[in-house]
Amino acid sequence: MGSEPRDEPRRKLVDLPFLHKFKLYSTHTNYYLIGRDENKTFWRILKIDRTDPTELNLFEDPTRYTHDEIVQLKKWISRGNQKFGGLKAETTCYGIIGFVRFLGPYYMLVIKRRKKVGEICGHAVYGIAETEQIMIPYPSPETRVANSLAERRYKNLLKMVDVRTNFYFSYTYHLMYTLQTNVCNTESGEIHDETMFVWNEYLTHGIRRILQNTVWTVSLVYGFFQQTKCSVSDEEFVFTVIARRSRHYAGTRYLRRGINDAGNVANEVEIEQIVTKEVPEGQKVPMTSVVQMRGSIPLFWSQETSVFTPQPDIILNNKDVKHVATRRHFENLKQRYGRLIIILNLLKTGKHRESILRAEFGKAISSINKGTTRENHLKAIHFDLNKHYKSGADGAFEHLCNYGKRALELINLFFCEAPLGVGAEAVINDSFFNNPIMNEDEEETSPEEEALKADIFSLQNGVLRSNCIDCLDRTNVAQYAHGLVALAQQLHLLGITGPPIVDKNNPLAKKLMEAYEKMGDAIAMQYAGSDAHIKMFSALRGDWNMMMKHRDMITAVRRHYNNAYMDSEKQNAINMFLGQSGPQLGRPALWELRSDQHNTGNLDIENLRPRISRSFSDNLLLEGLDIEELINENPQPSREGLNGGWETNSEVGFFEPEPASPSVHFEDHLRGTGSKQMFPDSGSTSDSQGLDDVPGFSHSYNAKFTTADEMFERCSSMSSDNMFSDIAESFTSTTGTDHFEFLPGPSQTEGEYVLVPGFSNEFYHWVQHGRAFSRVWR
Repeated sequence: MGSEPRDEPRRKLVDLPFLHKFKLYSTHTNYYLIGRDENKTFWRILKIDRTDPTELNLFEDPTRYTHDEIVQLKKWISRGNQKFGGLKAETTCYGIIGFVRFLGPYYMLVIKRRKKVGEICGHAVYGIAETEQIMIPYPSPETRVANSLAERRYKNLLKMVDVRTNFYFSYTYHLMYTLQTNVCNTESGEIHDETMFVWNEYLTHGIRRILQNTVWTVSLVYGFFQQTKCSVSDEEFVFTVIARRSRHYAGTRYLRRGINDAGNVANEVEIEQIVTKEVPEGQKVPMTSVVQMRGSIPLFWSQETSVFTPQPDIILNNKDVKHVATRRHFENLKQRYGRLIIILNLLKTGKHRESILRAEFGKAISSINKGTTRENHLKAIHFDLNKHYKSGADGAFEHLCNYGKRALELINLFFCEAPLGVGAEAVINDSFFNNPIMNEDEEETSPEEEALKADIFSLQNGVLRSNCIDCLDRTNVAQYAHGLVALAQQLHLLGITGPPIVDKNNPLAKKLMEAYEKMGDAIAMQYAGSDAHIKMFSALRGDWNMMMKHRDMITAVRRHYNNAYMDSEKQNAINMFLGQSGPQLGRPALWELRSDQHNTGNLDIENLRPRISRSFSDNLLLEGLDIEELINENPQPSREGLNGGWETNSEVGFFEPEPASPSVHFEDHLRGTGSKQMFPDSGSTSDSQGLDDVPGFSHSYNAKFTTADEMFERCSSMSSDNMFSDIAESFTSTTGTDHFEFLPGPSQTEGEYVLVPGFSNEFYHWVQHGRAFSRVWR
């Protein structure tokens, strides 16, 4: 009762010591977060002190309990507090997002409901359906500030970063890394939550420093995730498109432009395309991946947002005449991806306002190349996509495909055969910074496990970096072209062959286009506040008409409105979520800052972010973070290029299965759910010829795609009033809201030590007696 439905039976992975589900209990003086693994083989306890409103005090019991032991332990704790309410069940959750403090007490952010969106190498990937913000201290006169106007405004500001949309995590897979890194990386003990693609690094920094592990928290990757199961000529495979947005120099369109001193660029997004072939159980899975990225032009430039000027002038700042920051940016790319960096610059030429950036970018590339050997030169392609598009969408797209094909020949792609669950061992090692808590049977690697390592056939060494002025609309089309020619090569490596023709009417090409369009919309919404423009994609499909023109006009108006009126508040929310700014005594509130005070490349993190100085539970001294720690997280790759340890310097429930359509059907693990049609028809009316010089697939294939509903079940939470029942039972509110308030409680309490058998050897629990708080739902 209350446990979440299971997925369809699949191959059992290695027994991973990860906590998947948690129940939160409370007494007057403590919270007890009790977590269990997916198979209900062990339980663990995290105690959170509630007596100090200004300190985050945590104690992690290292003991692994059985089900009977944890039930007995809860009874003992409840008996010790029975006079004042006992042990109360508060909520069920699926991981800690982090802890945050504004002007008053600390809050814990947890995942109330999750949704499964796909799998990578047998590792489940989840999105977030619902969260809850829980005040840590027991309500007292010292916590009255929690109800102040300023405190409520800060809480609402943090909620503007909606983690229910386009945020993803996995318990057993480093989603912040590429497939190549996860398969090849043999190094362990690194703090992966501090990489550039983990957006809740700041929120989890305190608990990770105190506990020296990541077993209680999840690592959130922001961007896009979609997975599609395909059947082509009786061969089944799954292609996955992932976008990872960098948290460095993150923000909104006009408040984050160009580059900062650390070499981080605005709107930097890494895109990975994974294709895996379906094989019988017990066999190694053939899989391939290709990675490309986008990012703002790496120069110091800006645009002043204006209500009356939809396209403001470009202001080029010449403070970096030696292009030091630009050089630093490309050196970072080489460390992350490999020595070969190919730049696809789509800026406009002629008398257009973008030409000033195009000319300066070319000078910067030439300056950087002068100081390097020829094999380490940046390879730049300057291609005015807008100009070529006006001469014909098909011709412009053919150029893009040829550039993508040439780039793929130079940098290659990743290809291997690996067992399901590959990469899990590295996650286990990296979850504990100092002393891993391992099962006895996990201490040694068996010969069977040794034989199940990946066979690597090729590595990607380098990356294609695309940009236009916003790195949105034109960049989407260019990255789709690269993804299309890469998909042809990926399927060829997997043994799925066909005529060497890319046809716009090919169902597979259409499905890939839909995925890249959805990804483009998500990235554009995150950065510019609107969907992406569809002009070029519509022209490729042959359905560019007056209705589509009106839609693009509405998109432009919506984008301009959000940039002019909403971006300042959105930037405040992003800065607070990332720990780049926050409430400070003697400083103005975030909403009182001028718009130009948001566009800072080097923030004084040490003075802006609240610091957790120490843990009273274990007297662990925590080091403060400075700007060097945040922006100079240098990678230590174990191999060249994408391989191993590259700096990245970070249920609404399961889908119900439905009967499959007897004809063509689709399967997409979307980033969310809604009433919108998943795959609207997008038939082409174009008579243009395909690209004969690019390998691909003819539309004559017998192609099938399976709906996401067939892969994942919908999960619903069920409540339970028996707090001594199975720890796996859910505890939820029937109102569907997470708003609550606390009734005042006593500020002074009496206490006594109570021996708690089974908690750990000779562990005495401090029980403070007092009236427990009440939760009022509204």
